[in-house]
Amino acid sequence: MQTDGIIFDLDGTLWDASETLAKAWQETKPQINFEFQDISPDDIRQVAGMKHDLVYKEWFPDLSEEQQQELMQVSGKEKIAHLKKYGGELYNDLEDTLKYLHSRYKLFIVSNCQDGYIEAFLEHHHLHNYFDDYECPGRTGLPKDDNIKDVVKRNNLKAPIYVGDTQGDYDASHKAGVPFIYARYGFRDVKGYEQSIDHFSDLRKIL
Repeated sequence: MQTDGIIFDLDGTLWDASETLAKAWQETKPQINFEFQDISPDDIRQVAGMKHDLVYKEWFPDLSEEQQQELMQVSGKEKIAHLKKYGGELYNDLEDTLKYLHSRYKLFIVSNCQDGYIEAFLEHHHLHNYFDDYECPGRTGLPKDDNIKDVVKRNNLKAPIYVGDTQGDYDASHKAGVPFIYARYGFRDVKGYEQSIDHFSDLRKIL
């Protein structure tokens, strides 16, 4: 069947917001009355694709659950505020390619992020018009494969594809029964995929 929808991961696929997020973590430190380690842009890239709440368990195993929850709340607000104000680094030719794809397919985002994160991306970079729908576990509490299934179902997609840059993206898309395109320029190596791209604009050549 001919492709009728493209579902994108966000971090490492549409943009790299690691520098902005690292600054937000620095702004979080004075607001917390316990110590935690500095978070660098590379630290952020290393956990991109991980379910948002699990990141805190990965980074801060020595903090109590209450401290992790407090940190999640405070840093979460700071990150969204920074993203809305400063945005992230869009990959080359992103908007022109989205414009081209949007004229031919319905476009979506499913990312393992907190609620408000996708909205901040769309708001700062004025990209709302290109996307029909989006979902994340911060809003649903569900894993990525279930969020992909929900977007497919509520938009009545018959032959969607998923574009992502991590093994978790590949695994989730296949659990959801959606073919996977690997964004090689992103953050991770992936074993197994239907097709791959070295630049975001390569999607014009294969779709």
